[in-house]
Amino acid sequence: MTQPITPCLWFDNQAEEAAHFYASIFPNSKVGKIARYPEGSPGPAGGVMTVEFTLNGQDFTGLNGGPYFKFNEAVSFQVPCKDQAEIDHYWEKLLAGGGKESQCGWLSDKYGLSWQIFPTRLIELTTSPDKEKAQRAMQAMLKMVKIDLAAIEAAAEG
Repeated sequence: MTQPITPCLWFDNQAEEAAHFYASIFPNSKVGKIARYPEGSPGPAGGVMTVEFTLNGQDFTGLNGGPYFKFNEAVSFQVPCKDQAEIDHYWEKLLAGGGKESQCGWLSDKYGLSWQIFPTRLIELTTSPDKEKAQRAMQAMLKMVKIDLAAIEAAAEG
């Protein structure tokens, strides 16, 4: 069964490269069908028009649409992580080749796509019924670039 909504990511001309890059990072991922621009279309004849790919079971389409639109932080992909090792893995891999760190677990990869790399434990801590604990966890997280789970847990405990 196909998923009801498939995100389409607009690239200048790197959709196939990006699909392979992302598929190399996430488990249960693959690059699928590649459609090429036909003669007389807006793109270069024979060049990659779209790439279907799957990241950890989620289907995507990459479109080589030219330099008209760029990614920005208004749209990002969240990657919930079970532990610090997983945070470190995704952080390192997604920054490879020219990505940029931001703050509070956000980064943009070398294509300009924004990602939020965070531990699921962070949500538990920042939504704790103990309001002071939640506030301490939030304040610790707000000072971070890459999330340091141990430091947030220590701050939450006071």
